[in-house]
Order: sequence, then structure tokens, then C-alpha cells
Amino acid sequence: MYKVVYAMIPGTLAAMYFFGWGVLFNLLIAITTCLATEAMVLKMRNREVLASLQDGSAFVTACLLALALPSLAPWWITVIASLFAIAVAKHLYGGLGFNPFNPAMVGYIVVMISFPLEMTMWSAPMGVNGGWPDFITTFNWVFLGALPVAETIDSISMATPIDLLKTQLSQYHDIHETRNSEQYSALFSTISGTGWQWVNIAFLAGGIWLVRKGVADWRIPTAFLISLVLISNLFAVIDYSSNSSALFHVFSGGTMLCAFFIATDPVTASTTPRGRWIYGACIGVLVYVIRSWGGYPDGIAFAVVLMNIAAPLIDYYTQPKVFGDPNK
Repeated sequence: MYKVVYAMIPGTLAAMYFFGWGVLFNLLIAITTCLATEAMVLKMRNREVLASLQDGSAFVTACLLALALPSLAPWWITVIASLFAIAVAKHLYGGLGFNPFNPAMVGYIVVMISFPLEMTMWSAPMGVNGGWPDFITTFNWVFLGALPVAETIDSISMATPIDLLKTQLSQYHDIHETRNSEQYSALFSTISGTGWQWVNIAFLAGGIWLVRKGVADWRIPTAFLISLVLISNLFAVIDYSSNSSALFHVFSGGTMLCAFFIATDPVTASTTPRGRWIYGACIGVLVYVIRSWGGYPDGIAFAVVLMNIAAPLIDYYTQPKVFGDPNK
């Protein structure tokens, strides 16, 4: 668990640099709430509290959830998501090792469905419209819901590149027109979105280190990224004016965070070698489908939870042959 935390450090620092103080506030709120909820539930279940807290699972859940939530999400959004992640998605099913769904993604989905407006509050990335708001402004908004006079949340936040392109396409503005428009061009970089590509590259570096250490199985992220590249490239070739490139999808949103840190969860992912290829590939396809035609800007949480449901079935039909058994 702690190696997972170490591997997330580069991406976390990149997220703080490009999206500001809100990322740090999310981390502090999520870690505090997750650990407190874990301790409370363990106490209610008459389980050993200190030993369970030290296993790092609640801490990792808090970090994943905090990094997935918008940088300007009000404090209560993070608290609600953290409570559901630990109390419901994890302990309601028996605790670590028994939860069928990824706790962080369940917490994210709960607040995404319940509070869609608050879940769009991403700060402007560094280098766009003056960058993210200062410490005082961010603190007052996150914890007090207050902004300076003449300021509105729309003046310090903006849509993510994925969400913006989807909205513009619905208004019959093609991708080339949107990316090169005077109003939105600063939000896009050469590969994907300003800031987003570097955050994803940082998580990619941490993920590769995690795979080399043997903590994460390489099959799931490889299958996920290959399937996402293939399907996005296919539709981009068919119609490049309304379908983003493969590079855009790979380095946008939470793609690399999902590939190496969320989809590879050993409790909720497929456990067989062949099953992991299928599991990862299906997540990649679902992410693209939801991003392109779904009602939500980034389909990672929904794709992961849907495949969590399918993981037992995949494992059942992909059991490896038993050595020496002539019937296998």
C-alpha cells in the first residue's frame, strides 16, 4: 500500500502545480475523513483499530478519491465521498479483501450522480486565464463557500478539455474549430489539455515504477491503454472532426491514474492472467464509450465499477490449466 502512495507522489505534485491549493485541500479532507471513518467503523465492529489503520488501505483510498475530485469541490463533497467509500463500499461488504467494488470509485460515483454541478468545479490550470486562485480565495471557497466581491465560481473555474469538447460538439462546433478558437485555445496543449498531459505523464512514470516493483500487474494497464488507443484511433480515422485522437484520450482526465492505480486494485480486479487482459481491455472500451456518448465527462469511475461487477465471471471462464490434470 505504501509503495502505491510513493508511486502517486509525482502525479500528485504535478496536479498541485497545475491545479492549485484545492488539490491539497482535497487530500487533507479525504485522508482525515477516511481514516476517521475507518477507525469508527472498526470500533463498531469490535476489530483492531490501530493495526487496520496501519495497513494503508484507507489512506490509499483517500488519496485516489482526492485526486479524482475537482480541485474546487466544496469540503462537504469530499467528506460525503469519503464516508461512502469507507463505510459503505468497503466495510458494508466485510472490509478489506471482501469489497466487490473499488471504494474510491464508489465514493466518486455517489457525489457525481448526486451533485453534478459541484463536480465540474475544476480550477483553471496553470497558464490559462491567470491560473488557479490563490490560497485565501481557494480556502474561502472550499470551506466557506465565499468568494471575493465581483468574483463568481465561473471566473475561477472552467470545464475540463474532455467536457468542453463534448459540449462544443453538441453545439455543432468541431474539434479543430474548438481547439483553435481564440476563446479556448489556451486550454489545449499539443497532446491533450494544458496541465493534464503532464499530470498523466507523471502518473505514468509512477505507474511504471509500481509495475517494476511487482506491486501492480502489467497486464491490466497494458490492456487498458491498448484498447483505449485502438478504439479512439479507429473513430478518429473515421471522422477526425468529431472524434479526438488517441493521444488526447491517453493523456487526458484520469487515464493514467486509472490504468496503474485504480484498475489494478488487487481486491476488485480480475485475478487470472487471461482475465486481466479482458478486464483491462473492457475498461478501456467503456471509458471511450462513456467519454464520447455518455452523459458524464470522464467515464473512468463508471467503467471500473461496471467491470468490478464482471470480474468474478471473467475469472470463472479464464481459469488457467492445472498442471498435470489431463481433463484441463
